[in-house]
Amino acid sequence: MAESWATLGVDLHLEPTGSGLRRGLTDALREAVRTGRLAPGTRLPSSRTLAADLGIARNTVADAYADLVAEGWLTARQGSGTRVGDRTVVPPADPSRSRREQHRPTYDLRPGTPDLASFPRAAWLKAARRAFTAAPNDALGYGDPRGRVELRTALAGYLARARGVRTDPDRILICSGFAHALGLLATVLRSRGTRTAAVEAYGLPPHRDLLTAAGLRTRPLPYDELGTDIGELSGVGAVLLTPAHQFPMGVSLHRDRRTAVVDWARRTGGLVLEDDYDGEFRYDRQPIGALQDLDPDRVVHLGTASKSLAPALRLAWMVLPPGLTDEAVAAKGGHDTCGVLDQLTLAEFITSGAYDRHVRAARLRYRRRRDALVAALASRAPEVRVTGIAAGLHAVLRLPPGTEKPVLQAATWQGLALHGLTYFRHREAVAEPLDALVVGYGTPPDHAWTGALDALCRVLP
Repeated sequence: MAESWATLGVDLHLEPTGSGLRRGLTDALREAVRTGRLAPGTRLPSSRTLAADLGIARNTVADAYADLVAEGWLTARQGSGTRVGDRTVVPPADPSRSRREQHRPTYDLRPGTPDLASFPRAAWLKAARRAFTAAPNDALGYGDPRGRVELRTALAGYLARARGVRTDPDRILICSGFAHALGLLATVLRSRGTRTAAVEAYGLPPHRDLLTAAGLRTRPLPYDELGTDIGELSGVGAVLLTPAHQFPMGVSLHRDRRTAVVDWARRTGGLVLEDDYDGEFRYDRQPIGALQDLDPDRVVHLGTASKSLAPALRLAWMVLPPGLTDEAVAAKGGHDTCGVLDQLTLAEFITSGAYDRHVRAARLRYRRRRDALVAALASRAPEVRVTGIAAGLHAVLRLPPGTEKPVLQAATWQGLALHGLTYFRHREAVAEPLDALVVGYGTPPDHAWTGALDALCRVLP
């Protein structure tokens, strides 16, 4: 019985061109090797296989191979087949790459990313093996748009234990990162008739942009020593807050204001969107429970694995009020769009206790970095006041008036990536701007932390 073409050897995409088949095939193979598309050592299909794939005579392929072996592009050994020769391949010049290399910072102190070098690779791989071995076959299908039930169940237990969230697995929606979750909520709010959402005067511009892209106007709320002032919420349908650790200022929302914003939601039918982005990292105080616990029917709790593990996992979750769940699921679509293996692995990671162990180790490591930052600034830049350091992965460095811009320029010269507080300020905020730096101490790996601190101290006034 003749072999099907679908079972013969490896696949090789070639488009012979030119006046003759032999020459065209030879040129196509030579160009594939020259450009690096066929890497040194790559084993080529047999002449019979390639001839069948291309629909040409076997002798034509054999002759082309022989020509390229003679030129040194290919090698042919008995029992080893025909392979790409070991040649130095010069990739095409990329002028933009040299510019990128020149502008790549030596140290990155921008907030928002954890120490990726400390990702628990070995423990994660063990959890992945256990989770995938135990996974039912239907886990490999399109799946429930809410996400895998294993992860939703694990999160319901963890969030209740660690953050005081009241929920059940059916009201949790797994998303591909926080931005995905916020975009879904913005779509639902707009479809409900909401036109304006209140946001904190200082916050992440991309989050405001997501609300704006959905057709919502964002209104900034004032900020003071008690956190975000939620006194002016008339005419808005929702408010986005970071109550446990205001980003980027670092203050937790005062208990009276926590109660007041929930009372507003009950009275008006509005929604509170609680961004609990770094709820696990507390150093000098008891953990502050989730705002959602005050009223699960009016608060949407949003969490993510981006700070505790890594952004590349693209895993976040929403704990939804009963009346919002179906709309949010419909906005996500008919199928689960998040990686199932990572969902199953995170579920196993949480239920096995590995997640708690990792968070405790990370909390200790980040606290040591924070302490080193505070000590270095106290001795080398005493005029700089450090705030917002009781929790999280960043600190706010208050600068003398008028010095933020020159400090950022000096940081660029030192190869130091930094954000000034101005970057996070809402363009419609009315309060007097503050000069400050928002320094993330999570990003640099341990071996680079001392160098990053030295570079930071050199640019401060």
